[in-house]
Amino acid sequence: MPQDEDLTNRMRRALEAHVGISEKRMMGGTCFFLNGNMLSGARRDKDGVRRFMFRVGKDQEAAALGRSEASPVVQGGRRLGGFIHVIHEDCDDAALQQWLGMCLTHAAALPPK
Repeated sequence: MPQDEDLTNRMRRALEAHVGISEKRMMGGTCFFLNGNMLSGARRDKDGVRRFMFRVGKDQEAAALGRSEASPVVQGGRRLGGFIHVIHEDCDDAALQQWLGMCLTHAAALPPK
């Protein structure tokens, strides 16, 4: 699947002030990590849909899915608990920071890898 450099760069800029951030190409896009724990990702699907993926954690999943712009992540026919998708048009800079805040809170509570 094609990478989406615009979305990836947007995610990089949103995370640039945080220490311990790394990135890796996987899951059809670029994923971002805090101390080795996955935070988020950016990708363009085969059908051209551009979306962000956020790992909010299972404890915040219900609240995240309560927002109209969020949908569950389904990979290989299986729903990934604690992960959500947001179409890029529904994620302005303020919303991106809010979603990343949830991701950073979740990942910060995990032991470093």
